[in-house]
Amino acid sequence: MESESRLAVLIDGDNIPSAYVKEMMEEIAKYGNPTIKRIYGDWTKPFLSKWKNLLLENAITPIQQYGYTSGKNSTDSAMIIDAMDILYSGKVDGFCLVSSDSDFTRLATRLREAGMKVYGIGEKKTPEPFIVACDKFIYIEILANRAKESESSTTPDKPAKKPPVDKITPKVIRLIASTISDLADDDGWAFLGDVGSLLQKKQPNFDSRNYGFEKLTPLIDSIGKFEIDLRDSKQGKFKLIYVRNKKR
Repeated sequence: MESESRLAVLIDGDNIPSAYVKEMMEEIAKYGNPTIKRIYGDWTKPFLSKWKNLLLENAITPIQQYGYTSGKNSTDSAMIIDAMDILYSGKVDGFCLVSSDSDFTRLATRLREAGMKVYGIGEKKTPEPFIVACDKFIYIEILANRAKESESSTTPDKPAKKPPVDKITPKVIRLIASTISDLADDDGWAFLGDVGSLLQKKQPNFDSRNYGFEKLTPLIDSIGKFEIDLRDSKQGKFKLIYVRNKKR
């Protein structure tokens, strides 16, 4: 099971905000057990001070990396070297690379070539090459939205501000429609679990939460171009969800 996977979490402290580290670690726990947690940066620099209290709370080990040369990112090099050491140690089943830096594209590709699952976490400004090099990529903005929703629920006196979400564009609809067609049986129906998995393979940053939906089913239902069918499982204990494109 995915939840039993051992993960190495490597955080680029130079370009990841510390504000949502709690939500980030909760997200990572969905995909496996983070047995190694390290953050890289030059801890003599004032801008990393916000991380310091959070490291103890989340059992993240800080790795000191001095900037020996102006203009060169030594943090990236340290992360890459450590990742390869961890890979060859055989102690993990996958990696979570937390960065918005495209310099980790080749690392993600190399880890996947070695049979590792690679999860990426970064801001929406993350370049496309790094995103597609991962098996799955999660935007920090999603985690920030979750934190804001939690805060608004605990402060009912304040009017809740709806977190900004991405628009469901015709391109997104075409992606979902083509994925359903790829998996459809003779009657056009496809199992939703398979649809979600293939969407992830086609577009690693595809996430229903980007569009304001916690799950894929309500996202697809909101579009109005797809049919949804609930079927009993063979054991009859739960429902299986199937979807198909509406006929024109």
